[in-house]
Amino acid sequence: DIVSARKGLMHLRATLQGRSAHAGVEPEKGRSATLEAAHKAIALDGLNGRWPGVTVNVGEIKGGTRPNIVAGEAIMTLDMRARLATEQDEAEAAVLEILEASTVPDVRTTVETLAAWPPMEKTADSAGLVKAAVTIAAELGFELSDAETGGASDANTTASVGVPSVDGLGPVGGNDHTPLEYIEKSSIVPRTTLLAALLSSVER
Repeated sequence: DIVSARKGLMHLRATLQGRSAHAGVEPEKGRSATLEAAHKAIALDGLNGRWPGVTVNVGEIKGGTRPNIVAGEAIMTLDMRARLATEQDEAEAAVLEILEASTVPDVRTTVETLAAWPPMEKTADSAGLVKAAVTIAAELGFELSDAETGGASDANTTASVGVPSVDGLGPVGGNDHTPLEYIEKSSIVPRTTLLAALLSSVER
């Protein structure tokens, strides 16, 4: 498949500052940043399903120094994805509300945006590119269709400023981002020919 729609994404880092204390002697003086991170992770996971195309994943939680010390700091990173710009805005607001609130008293949180892309939404103009690509593929002797994917690409950026965009025009493959990722060598020439013909048709 070629790609006519992609989810937008945000990658955030939250740094939680609590208060260290001896876990055996005076734990009441501590404010556990790792406990707060656990509360936030559960609340963030609860956002999954609130919007049809939104996913929220806490990918990392790091914190503390020793088992006998109430953790004074924790860091968590998360990935949020959405199909539509309206959903992305609403989900972002909900994520920030969770991150900025505190369940454990006196734990403060600082949030940084590590990456952000708007959704690549399918439009009438990009559907025209899909139709052209499908026609060219048929002339070359193979079937082609378009799909929506959760991964982001540079096409998210071009589509967000109104440029008709499709991507995923490269060789066929699978097992993305794993040691078993591969491409099918037999697809290289047909897909390269498709790309060249599509570019030529757009120029005309």
